Amino acid sequence: MSSPRVGIVVGSESDLPAMRLCGEVLDEYGIGWEIAVMSAHRAPEVVRSYASQAEARGLRVLVAGAGAAAHLPGVLASLSPLPVIGVPLAGTPLSGFDALLSIVQMPPGVPVATVAVGEMGARNAAHLAARILALGDPDVATAVRVRRQEMSARVRLPEGFDVSGGALEA
Repeated sequence: MSSPRVGIVVGSESDLPAMRLCGEVLDEYGIGWEIAVMSAHRAPEVVRSYASQAEARGLRVLVAGAGAAAHLPGVLASLSPLPVIGVPLAGTPLSGFDALLSIVQMPPGVPVATVAVGEMGARNAAHLAARILALGDPDVATAVRVRRQEMSARVRLPEGFDVSGGALEA
């Protein structure tokens, strides 16, 4: 595997199972990644150090999974020039809705791309990171195209349907 280009960060060890799915999808694209546990609330100096060194270490995208107050993605976005993708995680009685609102409601100038709650979001964060990296890497762009073609090939339409010209006709 290549050197890490995506940094996956979680606020707690309990978030690791869901966020490892992000890494598994990145593996399918051949994109190197790393994962770290750090808390924006309990160890802000660690988060600051990680975010400020990420670009120089070769990372190009940060993915942050967080539940409850979910400040980790926003803190990373405030400290790093890299694109940040936030994954809301369910860990409270609100089933991740609180995390979703915390991540998606960033102030202007501190953007965090936000995906779905939980495991589906972790996987989509990897797909989004691949598309971001594809803008500057022809190999990743090819991998993204191939993956999209594979997904399209799995679609099964009833016999007699024609999708030529973009319109579905009987």
